Amino acid sequence: MRAVTAGPHYREPPMTRVAASRAAPGLRRDPAPTRMAYRMQRLWLTPVFRVLMRVGLPAFIIVFVGGVWLSDAERREALNSTMLGVRNTVAQRPEFMVSALSISGASAPLDKAIRELLGLKLPLSSFDIDLVAAQARISTLDAVEKVEVKVGVGGVMEVTVTERQPVLVWRRGDALDLLDPTGRRVAQVLARADRPDLPLIAGEGANLVADEALQIIAAAEPIIPRLRGLVRMGERRWDVVLDRNQRILLPADQPVRAMERLLALDKAEDLLSRDVLTVDLRSQLRPTLRLAPNALNDLRVAKGIVTAESDL
Repeated sequence: MRAVTAGPHYREPPMTRVAASRAAPGLRRDPAPTRMAYRMQRLWLTPVFRVLMRVGLPAFIIVFVGGVWLSDAERREALNSTMLGVRNTVAQRPEFMVSALSISGASAPLDKAIRELLGLKLPLSSFDIDLVAAQARISTLDAVEKVEVKVGVGGVMEVTVTERQPVLVWRRGDALDLLDPTGRRVAQVLARADRPDLPLIAGEGANLVADEALQIIAAAEPIIPRLRGLVRMGERRWDVVLDRNQRILLPADQPVRAMERLLALDKAEDLLSRDVLTVDLRSQLRPTLRLAPNALNDLRVAKGIVTAESDL
């Protein structure tokens, strides 16, 4: 057989990686990852997979273990007892105890009503006081316009009240109620003499138009000493009642302007000082006067309709 000699253009066949590694143990290994490692690296670069592995998997393990542990009734009861004990221990600490109730902005009767409504048996832990419910209960009182409830420093429960101010006395049947400027009931009084400083209104639905009643009373300021009250007629209009049983019948529309016109006429003619029973202003074109019986007889005599002898 003829031997093959290496010529000038002869190249040895390349060695395989495995053969090279076996032939030359000192050479560096190829750093390229395997197919499985490459796929895992690409998967780890996915944001959803990273969140799932870092957050979702630990959360699932915690929930799973916790569910298995809480599936036992005795363990649940023991856990509830422990938590309740910790809660009571914290709640009974001195810094969380409420030992006093302070109410500001309320009159003496309202102060007493609020304390009776809350019915707190102090000292009491602030954990056992529902401030929102207490505020809602106080707001149901008629005399309360606005209220704020909080636990202040020193273990004092502070109740700040804005009380409704009565401006009218409303007679409805035999009952007397105090009303604020909006017609909201404030309280009840037993007799008219309890609040003689407030004007009186009467009639069904009078509370619904309390603002209009106040405007009429303000317009009637020149005759306030003679004013006995306002009566709502048919839930449509007002009658102004004066002393000496005089009445002013106001129209349903623009009663304040009608009152102002009457007072201007009274100032010029001294109308309300005469023997007039009623002044009917319901017709703006023709006001009507109703005279007292004696004044009517005197008027007939003056006009010659009847004589004094025939009247006797």
